[in-house]
Amino acid sequence: MWKREEPVQPVTPPVVGAIGSAPADEAGSANPKVFIGKSIVVKGELRGSEDLTVEGQVEGKIALKQHVLTIGVHGRIRAQVLAKSVVVFGEVIGNIEATEKVAIRNEGTVEGDIKAPRVAIAEGAKFRGGIDMQQGQGQSGNRNRSEPKPGSEARRPAPAMKAKSA
Repeated sequence: MWKREEPVQPVTPPVVGAIGSAPADEAGSANPKVFIGKSIVVKGELRGSEDLTVEGQVEGKIALKQHVLTIGVHGRIRAQVLAKSVVVFGEVIGNIEATEKVAIRNEGTVEGDIKAPRVAIAEGAKFRGGIDMQQGQGQSGNRNRSEPKPGSEARRPAPAMKAKSA
């Protein structure tokens, strides 16, 4: 007979084409991820202390020294990039420096130099530039085992000289 009206709770759909944090996962992730949507264009310097996914355009410099930068399939980067790890699904024009790894996926394109201890280029990816996989002097970790330690070079015996017969 009487119909009680229940309060309507507003539903907030995800905003496409915006800069913002993704909702925390069920475990309450301590490392939130930030997205730059397809319609966003950023010119200048981007710095942060969170993982970042770029689906839009960025021109300038990106510095995420302790975090992961992902360039999505729609992402277009014309920048110098410095991050812990970089994953490229889209396009990067500029140099990339990573302290851990750079991965260029199937449809990814990179035009510029890469400096990272580990580099992975998938079949179908496009790359034009140079790669430096030497570990930096300031980084700790495993040294290249084929690299001799100073002062420990193996000494080869001098070749024997044959005496000339007169």
